[in-house]
Amino acid sequence: MLDGMTTTASTGPGSAPVPSPAISEAPTTDNRHRPLLAVVLGAQFMALLDVFIVNVAAPTIGTELHASGADLQLVIAGYAITYSVLLITGARLGERLGHRRVHLAGLVLFTAASLACGLAQGVTELIVFRLAQGAGSALMIPQVLSLIQRTFTGESRARALGAYTAVLATGAAAGQVLGGVLVSADLFGTGWRPVFLVNVPVGAVLLAVGRRVLPPDPTPGRRQRRGLDLPGLVLLGAAVSLFTVPLVLGQEQDWPLWSWLSLTASAVVFALFCGYESRLARRGGTPLIAPRVLRHPGMGLAVLRILAVMAVNGGFLFALTLHVQGGLGFSALRAGLTFAPTAVVFGLVGLTWRRWPASWQRVLAPAGFWLSALSVAGVGLVLDGGGDGGVLVYVAYAGVGAGLALGFSPTLTGALATVRPEDAADASGLLATVTQLGQLTGVAVFGTLFLNRVESLGAFEAYTSAEALLACMFALAGTAAAAAVSGLVLRRR
Repeated sequence: MLDGMTTTASTGPGSAPVPSPAISEAPTTDNRHRPLLAVVLGAQFMALLDVFIVNVAAPTIGTELHASGADLQLVIAGYAITYSVLLITGARLGERLGHRRVHLAGLVLFTAASLACGLAQGVTELIVFRLAQGAGSALMIPQVLSLIQRTFTGESRARALGAYTAVLATGAAAGQVLGGVLVSADLFGTGWRPVFLVNVPVGAVLLAVGRRVLPPDPTPGRRQRRGLDLPGLVLLGAAVSLFTVPLVLGQEQDWPLWSWLSLTASAVVFALFCGYESRLARRGGTPLIAPRVLRHPGMGLAVLRILAVMAVNGGFLFALTLHVQGGLGFSALRAGLTFAPTAVVFGLVGLTWRRWPASWQRVLAPAGFWLSALSVAGVGLVLDGGGDGGVLVYVAYAGVGAGLALGFSPTLTGALATVRPEDAADASGLLATVTQLGQLTGVAVFGTLFLNRVESLGAFEAYTSAEALLACMFALAGTAAAAAVSGLVLRRR
Protein backbone atom coordinates (compact mmCIF):
# COMPACT_ATOMS: atom_id res chain seq x y z
CA MET A 1 0.00 0.00 0.00
CA LEU A 2 2.98 2.31 0.21
CA ASP A 3 2.79 3.39 -3.39
CA GLY A 4 -0.79 2.57 -4.31
CA MET A 5 -2.91 3.80 -1.46
CA THR A 6 -6.27 5.24 -2.40
CA THR A 7 -6.45 8.91 -1.60
CA THR A 8 -9.54 10.23 0.14
CA ALA A 9 -11.45 13.43 0.42
CA SER A 10 -13.70 14.58 3.18
CA THR A 11 -16.07 17.44 3.78
CA GLY A 12 -15.12 17.80 7.40
CA PRO A 13 -13.91 16.01 10.50
CA GLY A 14 -17.17 14.22 10.94
CA SER A 15 -17.76 13.24 7.33
CA ALA A 16 -17.01 9.95 5.70
CA PRO A 17 -13.96 9.80 3.43
CA VAL A 18 -14.78 9.50 -0.24
CA PRO A 19 -12.39 7.37 -2.31
CA SER A 20 -10.62 9.16 -5.11
CA PRO A 21 -10.27 7.41 -8.45
CA ALA A 22 -6.83 8.91 -9.01
CA ILE A 23 -4.98 5.87 -7.69
CA SER A 24 -6.46 2.43 -7.71
CA GLU A 25 -5.77 -0.66 -5.74
CA ALA A 26 -7.90 -3.55 -4.57
CA PRO A 27 -9.76 -2.49 -1.42
CA THR A 28 -8.37 -3.78 1.80
CA THR A 29 -10.53 -5.94 4.00
CA ASP A 30 -10.82 -5.99 7.72
CA ASN A 31 -10.30 -9.76 7.87
CA ARG A 32 -7.02 -9.59 5.99
CA HIS A 33 -5.48 -6.91 8.19
CA ARG A 34 -6.98 -7.64 11.59
CA PRO A 35 -3.76 -9.32 12.86
CA LEU A 36 -1.74 -6.26 11.81
CA LEU A 37 -4.18 -3.93 13.55
CA ALA A 38 -4.13 -6.10 16.68
CA VAL A 39 -0.33 -5.98 16.84
CA VAL A 40 0.09 -2.23 16.41
CA LEU A 41 -2.81 -1.39 18.72
CA GLY A 42 -1.46 -3.87 21.25
CA ALA A 43 1.81 -1.95 21.24
CA GLN A 44 -0.08 1.33 21.52
CA PHE A 45 -2.07 -0.01 24.47
CA MET A 46 1.06 -1.26 26.23
CA ALA A 47 2.84 2.09 25.82
CA LEU A 48 -0.17 4.01 27.13
CA LEU A 49 -0.58 1.58 30.00
CA ASP A 50 2.94 2.37 31.11
CA VAL A 51 2.21 6.09 31.39
CA PHE A 52 -0.34 5.42 34.14
CA ILE A 53 0.43 2.03 35.67
CA VAL A 54 3.39 3.37 37.67
CA ASN A 55 1.33 6.05 39.44
CA VAL A 56 -0.30 3.69 41.94
CA ALA A 57 2.99 1.83 42.49
CA ALA A 58 4.93 4.99 43.38
CA PRO A 59 4.45 4.77 47.18
CA THR A 60 5.69 1.17 47.24
CA ILE A 61 8.67 2.03 45.00
CA GLY A 62 9.56 4.91 47.30
CA THR A 63 9.52 2.67 50.37
CA GLU A 64 11.47 -0.25 48.91
CA LEU A 65 14.10 1.78 47.04
CA HIS A 66 14.32 4.60 49.61
CA ALA A 67 13.49 7.10 46.88
CA SER A 68 12.93 10.80 47.50
CA GLY A 69 9.92 12.70 46.18
CA ALA A 70 12.02 14.08 43.33
CA ASP A 71 13.27 10.57 42.50
CA LEU A 72 9.70 9.26 42.30
CA GLN A 73 8.70 12.20 40.14
CA LEU A 74 11.47 11.29 37.69
CA VAL A 75 10.46 7.60 37.75
CA ILE A 76 6.93 8.61 36.78
CA ALA A 77 7.77 11.50 34.49
CA GLY A 78 11.01 10.34 32.88
CA TYR A 79 9.05 8.05 30.57
CA ALA A 80 6.82 10.92 29.43
CA ILE A 81 9.75 13.26 28.86
CA THR A 82 11.71 11.06 26.43
CA TYR A 83 8.48 9.81 24.87
CA SER A 84 7.25 13.30 23.97
CA VAL A 85 10.66 14.71 23.01
CA LEU A 86 11.51 11.90 20.57
CA LEU A 87 8.11 11.29 18.93
CA ILE A 88 8.76 13.44 15.85
CA THR A 89 12.20 11.87 15.48
CA GLY A 90 10.63 8.41 15.67
CA ALA A 91 8.16 9.34 12.95
CA ARG A 92 10.89 10.55 10.60
CA LEU A 93 13.07 7.49 11.27
CA GLY A 94 10.11 5.30 10.34
CA GLU A 95 9.78 7.15 7.07
CA ARG A 96 13.49 6.78 6.25
CA LEU A 97 14.23 3.29 7.56
CA GLY A 98 10.83 1.66 7.19
CA HIS A 99 7.82 1.67 9.51
CA ARG A 100 7.99 -2.08 10.13
CA ARG A 101 11.68 -2.04 11.01
CA VAL A 102 11.45 0.97 13.35
CA HIS A 103 8.26 -0.25 15.02
CA LEU A 104 9.83 -3.62 15.83
CA ALA A 105 13.07 -1.96 16.99
CA GLY A 106 11.08 0.27 19.34
CA LEU A 107 9.18 -2.74 20.63
CA VAL A 108 12.45 -4.56 21.37
CA LEU A 109 13.83 -1.52 23.23
CA PHE A 110 10.61 -1.00 25.18
CA THR A 111 10.37 -4.66 26.21
CA ALA A 112 14.05 -4.88 27.22
CA ALA A 113 13.77 -1.63 29.20
CA SER A 114 10.65 -2.96 30.95
CA LEU A 115 12.58 -6.06 32.02
CA ALA A 116 15.43 -3.87 33.26
CA CYS A 117 12.98 -1.67 35.21
CA GLY A 118 11.46 -4.73 36.86
CA LEU A 119 14.88 -5.97 37.92
CA ALA A 120 16.33 -2.58 38.97
CA GLN A 121 18.06 -2.61 42.35
CA GLY A 122 18.24 1.16 42.87
CA VAL A 123 16.24 4.25 42.03
CA THR A 124 18.93 5.67 39.71
CA GLU A 125 18.83 2.51 37.60
CA LEU A 126 15.05 2.67 37.51
CA ILE A 127 15.06 6.27 36.30
CA VAL A 128 17.54 5.48 33.51
CA PHE A 129 15.54 2.47 32.35
CA ARG A 130 12.32 4.49 32.43
CA LEU A 131 13.96 7.00 30.08
CA ALA A 132 14.85 4.07 27.80
CA GLN A 133 11.24 2.86 27.94
CA GLY A 134 10.08 6.27 26.74
CA ALA A 135 12.58 6.18 23.88
CA GLY A 136 11.27 2.76 22.85
CA SER A 137 7.71 4.08 22.82
CA ALA A 138 8.78 7.10 20.76
CA LEU A 139 10.14 4.73 18.12
CA MET A 140 7.18 2.37 17.91
CA ILE A 141 4.13 4.59 18.52
CA PRO A 142 4.42 7.01 15.55
CA GLN A 143 4.51 3.97 13.27
CA VAL A 144 1.05 2.90 14.48
CA LEU A 145 -0.82 5.72 12.74
CA SER A 146 1.52 5.55 9.75
CA LEU A 147 0.88 1.83 9.28
CA ILE A 148 -2.87 2.36 9.63
CA GLN A 149 -2.74 5.23 7.12
CA ARG A 150 -0.74 3.21 4.61
CA THR A 151 -2.56 -0.11 5.02
CA PHE A 152 -6.25 0.73 5.35
CA THR A 153 -8.46 2.77 3.03
CA GLY A 154 -11.96 4.20 3.09
CA GLU A 155 -14.32 2.74 5.68
CA SER A 156 -11.70 0.21 6.80
CA ARG A 157 -9.38 3.06 7.73
CA ALA A 158 -12.16 4.85 9.60
CA ARG A 159 -12.89 1.70 11.62
CA ALA A 160 -9.20 1.20 12.34
CA LEU A 161 -8.90 4.81 13.54
CA GLY A 162 -11.98 4.25 15.72
CA ALA A 163 -10.24 1.30 17.35
CA TYR A 164 -7.13 3.43 17.78
CA THR A 165 -9.03 6.13 19.66
CA ALA A 166 -10.72 3.52 21.84
CA VAL A 167 -7.31 2.15 22.82
CA LEU A 168 -6.19 5.65 23.81
CA ALA A 169 -8.93 5.85 26.43
CA THR A 170 -8.87 2.32 27.77
CA GLY A 171 -5.07 2.38 28.10
CA ALA A 172 -5.23 5.29 30.54
CA ALA A 173 -7.88 3.78 32.81
CA ALA A 174 -6.57 0.23 32.50
CA GLY A 175 -3.14 1.41 33.64
CA GLN A 176 -4.56 2.68 36.91
CA VAL A 177 -6.71 -0.43 37.43
CA LEU A 178 -3.98 -2.93 36.54
CA GLY A 179 -1.44 -1.05 38.62
CA GLY A 180 -3.72 -1.28 41.63
CA VAL A 181 -4.35 -4.99 41.07
CA LEU A 182 -0.66 -5.90 40.67
CA VAL A 183 0.56 -3.85 43.62
CA SER A 184 -2.23 -5.15 45.86
CA ALA A 185 -1.57 -8.76 44.82
CA ASP A 186 2.17 -8.51 45.69
CA LEU A 187 2.87 -11.55 43.52
CA PHE A 188 5.53 -13.79 45.10
CA GLY A 189 6.53 -10.89 47.31
CA THR A 190 7.71 -8.84 44.32
CA GLY A 191 5.84 -5.68 45.34
CA TRP A 192 5.95 -3.04 42.61
CA ARG A 193 8.05 -4.99 40.09
CA PRO A 194 5.16 -6.68 38.20
CA VAL A 195 3.94 -3.29 36.95
CA PHE A 196 7.02 -3.35 34.68
CA LEU A 197 7.51 -7.08 34.20
CA VAL A 198 3.97 -7.51 32.85
CA ASN A 199 5.20 -5.84 29.64
CA VAL A 200 7.81 -8.52 28.98
CA PRO A 201 5.60 -11.46 27.91
CA VAL A 202 3.20 -9.13 26.11
CA GLY A 203 6.06 -7.46 24.24
CA ALA A 204 7.56 -10.84 23.32
CA VAL A 205 4.25 -12.02 21.83
CA LEU A 206 3.74 -8.78 19.90
CA LEU A 207 7.28 -9.02 18.56
CA ALA A 208 6.86 -12.62 17.40
CA VAL A 209 3.50 -11.96 15.75
CA GLY A 210 4.55 -8.60 14.39
CA ARG A 211 7.45 -10.10 12.48
CA ARG A 212 4.93 -12.23 10.62
CA VAL A 213 2.04 -9.84 9.98
CA LEU A 214 3.52 -6.35 9.59
CA PRO A 215 3.87 -5.44 5.91
CA PRO A 216 7.43 -5.47 4.53
CA ASP A 217 9.11 -2.13 4.13
CA PRO A 218 9.71 -0.90 0.58
CA THR A 219 13.14 -1.40 -0.88
CA PRO A 220 15.62 1.44 -0.25
CA GLY A 221 15.24 2.61 -3.82
CA ARG A 222 11.48 3.11 -3.42
CA ARG A 223 11.57 4.37 0.17
CA GLN A 224 11.32 8.10 0.85
CA ARG A 225 14.79 9.48 1.46
CA ARG A 226 14.10 12.92 2.87
CA GLY A 227 16.86 14.17 5.13
CA LEU A 228 16.51 14.03 8.88
CA ASP A 229 16.81 17.84 9.23
CA LEU A 230 19.14 17.58 12.22
CA PRO A 231 19.00 21.31 13.12
CA GLY A 232 15.20 21.08 13.14
CA LEU A 233 15.33 17.97 15.31
CA VAL A 234 17.62 19.71 17.79
CA LEU A 235 15.47 22.84 17.95
CA LEU A 236 12.19 20.95 18.31
CA GLY A 237 13.68 18.53 20.85
CA ALA A 238 14.98 21.47 22.88
CA ALA A 239 11.63 23.26 22.72
CA VAL A 240 9.68 20.19 23.82
CA SER A 241 12.20 19.41 26.58
CA LEU A 242 12.08 22.96 27.92
CA PHE A 243 8.29 22.69 27.95
CA THR A 244 7.82 19.21 29.39
CA VAL A 245 10.47 19.10 32.11
CA PRO A 246 9.01 21.97 34.17
CA LEU A 247 5.51 20.63 33.60
CA VAL A 248 6.34 17.26 35.13
CA LEU A 249 8.70 18.50 37.86
CA GLY A 250 7.43 21.98 38.66
CA GLN A 251 4.60 21.04 41.02
CA GLU A 252 6.81 18.70 43.06
CA GLN A 253 9.33 21.53 43.56
CA ASP A 254 6.72 24.26 44.16
CA TRP A 255 7.31 25.92 40.77
CA PRO A 256 10.78 27.42 41.28
CA LEU A 257 12.13 30.22 39.10
CA TRP A 258 13.91 27.82 36.75
CA SER A 259 10.59 26.21 35.77
CA TRP A 260 9.14 29.54 34.59
CA LEU A 261 12.35 30.45 32.78
CA SER A 262 12.29 27.06 31.07
CA LEU A 263 8.68 27.52 29.91
CA THR A 264 9.52 30.97 28.56
CA ALA A 265 12.60 29.62 26.80
CA SER A 266 10.52 26.85 25.22
CA ALA A 267 8.36 29.47 23.47
CA VAL A 268 11.45 31.29 22.20
CA VAL A 269 13.09 28.10 20.92
CA PHE A 270 9.83 26.99 19.28
CA ALA A 271 9.62 30.33 17.46
CA LEU A 272 13.19 29.78 16.26
CA PHE A 273 12.21 26.29 15.10
CA CYS A 274 9.24 27.65 13.11
CA GLY A 275 11.39 30.34 11.52
CA TYR A 276 14.11 27.88 10.58
CA GLU A 277 11.63 25.39 9.11
CA SER A 278 9.96 28.09 7.01
CA ARG A 279 13.29 29.27 5.60
CA LEU A 280 14.35 25.70 4.90
CA ALA A 281 11.13 25.00 2.98
CA ARG A 282 11.53 28.19 0.92
CA ARG A 283 15.05 27.09 -0.04
CA GLY A 284 13.72 23.78 -1.29
CA GLY A 285 15.03 21.77 1.67
CA THR A 286 13.31 19.00 3.61
CA PRO A 287 11.92 20.41 6.87
CA LEU A 288 11.14 18.19 9.83
CA ILE A 289 7.40 18.66 9.30
CA ALA A 290 6.31 19.39 5.75
CA PRO A 291 4.54 22.79 5.62
CA ARG A 292 1.76 21.25 3.53
CA VAL A 293 0.88 19.02 6.50
CA LEU A 294 0.41 22.08 8.72
CA ARG A 295 -1.62 23.74 5.94
CA HIS A 296 -3.71 20.62 5.45
CA PRO A 297 -7.45 21.45 5.64
CA GLY A 298 -8.61 20.97 9.19
CA MET A 299 -5.16 20.26 10.65
CA GLY A 300 -5.02 23.46 12.70
CA LEU A 301 -8.47 22.79 14.12
CA ALA A 302 -7.52 19.17 14.78
CA VAL A 303 -4.41 20.21 16.73
CA LEU A 304 -6.49 22.61 18.85
CA ARG A 305 -9.18 20.04 19.58
CA ILE A 306 -6.77 17.20 20.33
CA LEU A 307 -4.82 19.44 22.69
CA ALA A 308 -8.06 20.37 24.45
CA VAL A 309 -9.36 16.79 24.67
CA MET A 310 -6.12 15.44 26.09
CA ALA A 311 -5.69 18.37 28.50
CA VAL A 312 -9.21 17.82 29.84
CA ASN A 313 -8.64 14.07 30.00
CA GLY A 314 -5.28 14.39 31.77
CA GLY A 315 -6.51 16.99 34.23
CA PHE A 316 -9.71 15.07 34.97
CA LEU A 317 -7.93 11.78 35.66
CA PHE A 318 -5.19 13.37 37.77
CA ALA A 319 -7.40 15.57 39.94
CA LEU A 320 -10.01 12.86 40.46
CA THR A 321 -7.32 10.34 41.41
CA LEU A 322 -5.97 12.74 44.03
CA HIS A 323 -9.47 13.32 45.39
CA VAL A 324 -10.65 9.71 45.65
CA GLN A 325 -7.36 8.43 47.08
CA GLY A 326 -6.30 11.39 49.19
CA GLY A 327 -9.66 12.89 50.10
CA LEU A 328 -12.03 9.92 50.16
CA GLY A 329 -9.41 7.34 51.15
CA PHE A 330 -10.12 4.86 48.34
CA SER A 331 -7.66 2.02 47.86
CA ALA A 332 -5.48 1.97 44.75
CA LEU A 333 -7.71 -0.70 43.20
CA ARG A 334 -10.97 1.08 43.96
CA ALA A 335 -9.52 4.35 42.72
CA GLY A 336 -8.56 2.67 39.44
CA LEU A 337 -12.02 1.14 39.04
CA THR A 338 -13.52 4.60 39.46
CA PHE A 339 -12.47 5.41 35.90
CA ALA A 340 -13.97 2.30 34.31
CA PRO A 341 -17.25 3.97 33.20
CA THR A 342 -15.35 6.79 31.52
CA ALA A 343 -13.03 4.40 29.67
CA VAL A 344 -15.73 1.92 28.64
CA VAL A 345 -18.05 4.61 27.25
CA PHE A 346 -15.14 6.34 25.51
CA GLY A 347 -14.26 3.08 23.81
CA LEU A 348 -17.84 2.28 22.77
CA VAL A 349 -18.46 5.74 21.34
CA GLY A 350 -15.08 5.76 19.59
CA LEU A 351 -15.94 2.49 17.86
CA THR A 352 -19.55 3.28 16.91
CA TRP A 353 -19.86 7.01 16.12
CA ARG A 354 -19.47 6.42 12.38
CA ARG A 355 -22.68 4.38 12.38
CA TRP A 356 -24.73 7.24 13.72
CA PRO A 357 -27.00 9.26 11.35
CA ALA A 358 -25.09 11.15 8.67
CA SER A 359 -26.85 14.38 9.59
CA TRP A 360 -25.16 14.25 13.01
CA GLN A 361 -21.61 13.79 11.81
CA ARG A 362 -20.62 17.41 11.29
CA VAL A 363 -21.68 18.50 14.79
CA LEU A 364 -20.35 15.53 16.75
CA ALA A 365 -17.05 17.12 17.79
CA PRO A 366 -18.44 20.43 19.12
CA ALA A 367 -21.33 18.55 20.73
CA GLY A 368 -18.77 16.30 22.40
CA PHE A 369 -17.00 19.28 23.94
CA TRP A 370 -20.27 20.68 25.28
CA LEU A 371 -21.15 17.27 26.73
CA SER A 372 -17.68 17.06 28.30
CA ALA A 373 -18.13 20.51 29.82
CA LEU A 374 -21.48 19.60 31.36
CA SER A 375 -20.28 16.20 32.56
CA VAL A 376 -17.05 17.27 34.27
CA ALA A 377 -18.95 20.09 35.98
CA GLY A 378 -21.51 17.49 37.01
CA VAL A 379 -18.79 15.32 38.56
CA GLY A 380 -17.67 18.25 40.68
CA LEU A 381 -21.20 19.11 41.77
CA VAL A 382 -22.18 15.52 42.60
CA LEU A 383 -19.02 14.97 44.68
CA ASP A 384 -19.24 18.35 46.39
CA GLY A 385 -19.48 18.04 50.15
CA GLY A 386 -17.20 15.04 50.48
CA GLY A 387 -19.61 12.24 49.58
CA ASP A 388 -19.10 9.43 47.07
CA GLY A 389 -21.76 10.75 44.68
CA GLY A 390 -23.90 7.61 44.51
CA VAL A 391 -25.35 6.55 41.16
CA LEU A 392 -25.31 10.05 39.69
CA VAL A 393 -21.52 10.22 39.68
CA TYR A 394 -21.33 7.19 37.39
CA VAL A 395 -23.73 8.89 34.98
CA ALA A 396 -21.41 11.90 34.98
CA TYR A 397 -18.35 9.67 34.47
CA ALA A 398 -20.05 8.09 31.45
CA GLY A 399 -20.86 11.54 30.08
CA VAL A 400 -17.21 12.53 30.33
CA GLY A 401 -16.21 9.44 28.37
CA ALA A 402 -18.82 10.03 25.66
CA GLY A 403 -17.98 13.72 25.33
CA LEU A 404 -14.23 13.20 25.08
CA ALA A 405 -14.68 10.43 22.53
CA LEU A 406 -16.86 12.65 20.35
CA GLY A 407 -14.36 15.48 20.65
CA PHE A 408 -11.43 13.23 19.74
CA SER A 409 -12.49 10.47 17.35
CA PRO A 410 -14.17 12.50 14.55
CA THR A 411 -11.40 15.07 14.82
CA LEU A 412 -8.59 12.56 14.37
CA THR A 413 -10.38 10.72 11.57
CA GLY A 414 -11.13 13.93 9.71
CA ALA A 415 -7.58 15.23 10.06
CA LEU A 416 -6.04 12.05 8.68
CA ALA A 417 -8.67 11.24 6.04
CA THR A 418 -6.97 13.15 3.24
CA VAL A 419 -3.32 13.10 4.33
CA ARG A 420 -1.19 11.87 1.45
CA PRO A 421 0.76 8.62 1.96
CA GLU A 422 4.09 10.44 1.77
CA ASP A 423 2.96 12.77 4.59
CA ALA A 424 1.71 10.03 6.90
CA ALA A 425 4.88 10.02 9.02
CA ASP A 426 4.81 13.79 9.53
CA ALA A 427 1.11 13.83 10.40
CA SER A 428 1.47 10.84 12.73
CA GLY A 429 4.41 12.34 14.59
CA LEU A 430 2.71 15.73 14.87
CA LEU A 431 -0.60 14.40 16.24
CA ALA A 432 1.11 11.92 18.56
CA THR A 433 3.25 14.72 20.00
CA VAL A 434 0.21 16.97 20.39
CA THR A 435 -1.60 14.17 22.21
CA GLN A 436 1.24 13.71 24.69
CA LEU A 437 1.79 17.44 25.24
CA GLY A 438 -1.93 17.94 25.82
CA GLN A 439 -1.94 15.21 28.46
CA LEU A 440 1.10 16.67 30.23
CA THR A 441 -0.33 20.18 30.12
CA GLY A 442 -3.63 19.03 31.59
CA VAL A 443 -1.93 17.21 34.47
CA ALA A 444 0.35 20.16 35.23
CA VAL A 445 -2.19 22.98 34.95
CA PHE A 446 -5.24 21.38 36.53
CA GLY A 447 -3.22 19.30 38.99
CA THR A 448 -1.58 22.49 40.21
CA LEU A 449 -4.98 24.18 40.49
CA PHE A 450 -6.34 21.30 42.57
CA LEU A 451 -3.34 21.03 44.89
CA ASN A 452 -3.05 24.78 45.42
CA ARG A 453 -6.75 24.96 46.25
CA VAL A 454 -6.44 22.13 48.78
CA GLU A 455 -3.44 23.83 50.35
CA SER A 456 -5.31 27.12 50.66
CA LEU A 457 -8.21 25.37 52.42
CA GLY A 458 -6.00 23.65 55.00
CA ALA A 459 -5.92 19.90 55.73
CA PHE A 460 -6.35 17.32 52.96
CA GLU A 461 -9.75 15.97 54.03
CA ALA A 462 -12.86 14.80 52.21
CA TYR A 463 -14.63 18.17 52.43
CA THR A 464 -11.67 20.36 51.45
CA SER A 465 -10.65 17.95 48.71
CA ALA A 466 -14.19 18.02 47.30
CA GLU A 467 -14.19 21.82 47.28
CA ALA A 468 -10.86 21.87 45.45
CA LEU A 469 -12.18 19.27 43.00
CA LEU A 470 -15.24 21.42 42.28
CA ALA A 471 -13.03 24.39 41.35
CA CYS A 472 -10.89 22.14 39.14
CA MET A 473 -13.91 20.57 37.41
CA PHE A 474 -15.35 24.01 36.63
CA ALA A 475 -12.01 25.01 35.11
CA LEU A 476 -12.00 21.84 33.01
CA ALA A 477 -15.57 22.56 31.92
CA GLY A 478 -14.53 26.05 30.84
CA THR A 479 -11.66 24.60 28.81
CA ALA A 480 -13.98 22.18 27.01
CA ALA A 481 -16.51 24.91 26.29
CA ALA A 482 -13.78 27.22 24.96
CA ALA A 483 -12.61 24.43 22.63
CA ALA A 484 -16.13 23.99 21.28
CA VAL A 485 -16.54 27.70 20.58
CA SER A 486 -13.02 28.10 19.14
CA GLY A 487 -13.59 25.16 16.84
CA LEU A 488 -16.77 26.67 15.45
CA VAL A 489 -15.03 30.03 14.88
CA LEU A 490 -12.09 28.41 13.08
CA ARG A 491 -14.42 26.34 10.91
CA ARG A 492 -16.26 29.48 9.73
CA ARG A 493 -12.95 31.10 8.83
